[in-house]
Amino acid sequence: MNRWQIHPEVARAETLDKAFYLDPALQPLQHERLFARSWQWLGDLADVAEPGSLAPRQLLPGSLDEPLLLARDAAGTLRALSNVCTHRGNLLVQEPCRAAKQIRCGYHSRRFELDGRMVFMPAFEEALDFPRPCDDLPRLDLQTWGGHGYVALEAPLAGFDAFFGPLQERLHWLPLQDFQSDPAASRDYEFDAHWALYVENYLEGLHIPFVHPGLTQTLDLANYRYELQDWGNLQLATARAGETAFELPASSPEHGQRIAAYYYWVFPNLMLNFYPWGLSLNLVQPVGPARTRVSFRSYVWKPELRGQGAGGALDEVELEDEAVVMTVQRGLRSRFYKHGRYSPTREQGVHQFHRLIARAMGGG
Repeated sequence: MNRWQIHPEVARAETLDKAFYLDPALQPLQHERLFARSWQWLGDLADVAEPGSLAPRQLLPGSLDEPLLLARDAAGTLRALSNVCTHRGNLLVQEPCRAAKQIRCGYHSRRFELDGRMVFMPAFEEALDFPRPCDDLPRLDLQTWGGHGYVALEAPLAGFDAFFGPLQERLHWLPLQDFQSDPAASRDYEFDAHWALYVENYLEGLHIPFVHPGLTQTLDLANYRYELQDWGNLQLATARAGETAFELPASSPEHGQRIAAYYYWVFPNLMLNFYPWGLSLNLVQPVGPARTRVSFRSYVWKPELRGQGAGGALDEVELEDEAVVMTVQRGLRSRFYKHGRYSPTREQGVHQFHRLIARAMGGG
């Protein structure tokens, strides 16, 4: 029996067993069953736009902590490879580079083509049955969308389209590939709470009028809407009169509505927040049993709209969210708390999140 089972009816269900958040022994299982089997963001691909480009990536430092390498060969094909030499485990590439012809290990000079094939190794002339396929660099299934890359380390819970297809279809009119990275507005936050508590807080608008007084002034909460997909969900926020909203094309399902933000969540730890000015991408990363890092990355579409509307005070909203989830983390330790219940109208996303966790943790 799956100990994490959540009742399928939100009106009857109880929340996750609090051991999920408190037991350090469960952290490795969460990393392997939730993060390694989902499509994880590798970053934008601007640094590997040219043939011969190499760019190391460390996937989820502090949890999966997997060294990967983006490599674009002379023909222009981009691949995601292991960044670990197949000889003795040395890290291969530690800084981005361009115009590379091969990948060379600095330890014993084993060499690889940019597609990962091993082509040279000194002092192995007498080695038997060498080279073998396992001497090549492991290659991951790299998926790209809108100038960003995604990989799953293990067999994914579902295909890339199942995770991202609804989002791509809904926002087909947004020129995401033209959004410009804004490093000055990008930052990391760390705080003492379990990563899933932060995700849960994101997935419901119930707390907004009680925790976010500034945001409340910009949103028409009476028309705040939720849509569930198989491996994610959308919170659709409408702007109050006079507040900044999207200028939506006729091809958008929301054409004629005053949309302040599209808040997309992709299981288990990615948030894609689309505002009239552009995209705030938030990656939630466990770095300890009760320690979380959230990486904010900004991609600007219309710089003249920065600082306005629902996406105008992100630092303030973030600090308010951190404060409340840290309080919840402390409260979960109480001997008097076991489970909670869900608001059937405002916490469908939290219920869905817990159901997906139960499915993955149970080996589904």
